[in-house]
Amino acid sequence: MDQHFNPDKQHTILKSISISGTGLHTGVLVEMTLNPANPGFGYQFQRTDLPNQPIIKADCDLVTDTSRGTTLQVGDAKVSTVEHILAALVGLGIDNCLIQVNGPEIPIIDGSSSPFIEIIENAGVVEQDAAKAWYSIDENIFHYDDAKRVEMVALPALDYQITTLIDFNSPVLGTQHAALRTIKEFKSEIAPCRTFCFLHELEALLKNDLIKGGDINNAIVVVDQPVSEQEMSRLAKVFKRDKIEVKSEGYLNNLELRFPNEPARHKLLDVVGDLALTGYPIKARIIANRPGHSSNVEFAKKIKQYIKKNKHVKDVPVYDPTATPVFCLEQIEKTLPHRHPFLFVDKIIELTDTVIVGVKNVTFNEWFFPGHFPGNPVMPGVLQIEALAQTGGILCINAMPKGEYDTYFLKIDNCKFKQMVRPGDTMLLKMELTSPIRRGICEMRGTVYVGGKVTTEADLVAQVIKRVDK
Repeated sequence: MDQHFNPDKQHTILKSISISGTGLHTGVLVEMTLNPANPGFGYQFQRTDLPNQPIIKADCDLVTDTSRGTTLQVGDAKVSTVEHILAALVGLGIDNCLIQVNGPEIPIIDGSSSPFIEIIENAGVVEQDAAKAWYSIDENIFHYDDAKRVEMVALPALDYQITTLIDFNSPVLGTQHAALRTIKEFKSEIAPCRTFCFLHELEALLKNDLIKGGDINNAIVVVDQPVSEQEMSRLAKVFKRDKIEVKSEGYLNNLELRFPNEPARHKLLDVVGDLALTGYPIKARIIANRPGHSSNVEFAKKIKQYIKKNKHVKDVPVYDPTATPVFCLEQIEKTLPHRHPFLFVDKIIELTDTVIVGVKNVTFNEWFFPGHFPGNPVMPGVLQIEALAQTGGILCINAMPKGEYDTYFLKIDNCKFKQMVRPGDTMLLKMELTSPIRRGICEMRGTVYVGGKVTTEADLVAQVIKRVDK
């Protein structure tokens, strides 16, 4: 990511780009093509070799197998080993991408994310005209698996950070940990780290014909048990080498480690890829003790459920009192016919063709507090709705041709008051068009936020009518 990269905007790739290779477990030669996608598209895979070219969304609820990588499936269409390409997309801040593949598995290449990072950077990363909706974790989210001795937790944080710890009870690996303090470090510190396996696992996979695309150059092989000369000769034939031997550190001599703790770093890479299956960019500190694909996916499901349950956190407007407003009070008065004491919008801080965010500072001096309620001042809910209505009026009027207009509300539905608004609160008034304006009819979704939490929400329908000079 360069210094001009805006993490609060959505990104895609500039042009389509392809890479070919074999799948680690299927041995099938496949071509994968990454394509640009519109804002909000997310990550979606497409099996171009199957009838109707089915689409498979990168979603933890579609995972059907985690035994040797993460497999997504819809109907009879599946795509395996998705974690390394997803990690590369997350690591470079890509939000939207169509991943086309003409086979059942993503090519393994060298067992890391670096080849994918390289082709994405060759294609180019482009900022899109859409805000990126980060999701914050407000409480700790835990996942335990006693049988596998797995512990995972997501903690509230201002950035996306991950720490992984591995302990395979292996004299070679020992206990290792790796950390990603910021996603900006992913490309250099995590992406180059290759998958690893133990020699006894490798032999079992070979016996069961489950590693057909295996190349001794795309995995670190850990040897923590004695191996006979006969076994080494057989492995040399499998991997088409003259000789295979074990280094003093306990690794096969097929490659040099890129980092002393490369296995722990690769486990972190897998966590990044698997947690992309939540479908939401999150700000949290992830601590994963002995993670694996099955645990990662179960943890992703818990995070996804938390976000869906607390979806009001999505796209909470950010208010900087020092920033210049889009509309100040004088400009608001030129748009709306309302005046003190019935003007409930102090300024507008965001305005597009479909979304507006206004600010109302609630003080103890409001005219309604002496009567609502003495000794327990609470802003009336109907006035909160009025504040939303006035904000929405500005959005609607701004979308009309030049002239003077009034907005009249026709309907209010699904109104909910979730928290009280009191003196000293700053209300952020967000109105979003839910459908295009037709014949002056505006359908909108309104939400009042105080302190990052939803206090009020409602669906509102208004009509914009041009003023006629009398």
